[in-house]
Amino acid sequence: MDRFLHGQSDEEKWTFEREKMVSTQIEARGVRDRRVIQAMRDVKRHIFVPDDMKNRAYTDNPLPIGYGQTISQPYIVAFMTEALEIKEEYNILEIGTGCGYQSAVIASIVKGVYTIEIVEELYESSSNLLEKAGYMNVKCKWGDGYEGWPEYAPFDGIIITAAPPRLPVNLFEQLKTGGKMIVPLGSGWHQELKSITKKPEGLYTEFLLDVRFVPMIGEIERQI
Repeated sequence: MDRFLHGQSDEEKWTFEREKMVSTQIEARGVRDRRVIQAMRDVKRHIFVPDDMKNRAYTDNPLPIGYGQTISQPYIVAFMTEALEIKEEYNILEIGTGCGYQSAVIASIVKGVYTIEIVEELYESSSNLLEKAGYMNVKCKWGDGYEGWPEYAPFDGIIITAAPPRLPVNLFEQLKTGGKMIVPLGSGWHQELKSITKKPEGLYTEFLLDVRFVPMIGEIERQI
């Protein structure tokens, strides 16, 4: 960040980095939802990455956050958020809190985010960070996302930020009719990001992108 003019505050520098990220990584690649673009401008990605990664917070890459997990590349966060087609009054279920960045982006737009993290250490750090950052409409849970969160179901949308090897069909019981699930499906190097809409007559699946996510762990691994 040595290219910044002398005298700029740290906050001004981070704001500059976010603006550049949005223009070169988000808008330039076709994300058009103004609410999503504004959320990407507003959410401070650098507070969600480890201290030794802060100088790379706004680069066009996923970054390690420990425990074999990553924070997704900014474009993927924006793309998945837009694909949910969310509205302000929505309640969204997120499977895989990670560091909390995706949660914060969605929470900047919707009424409520219910997010589940299976790694206890990440649950503790992300829930504390989200609360400290003022995202009071995010409710966090430590547990296996495969089970969902039936206490608060049905949800207007579901987003899964780790790749299950097969579709976790039980989660659709917690999705409202007309709602969407955005999920990276597959294992190894072959994964496909899909949008799956719950309709009265069944599930409608649409391919979105080829992607690469960390695998979803827990009960899903034991399902045939």
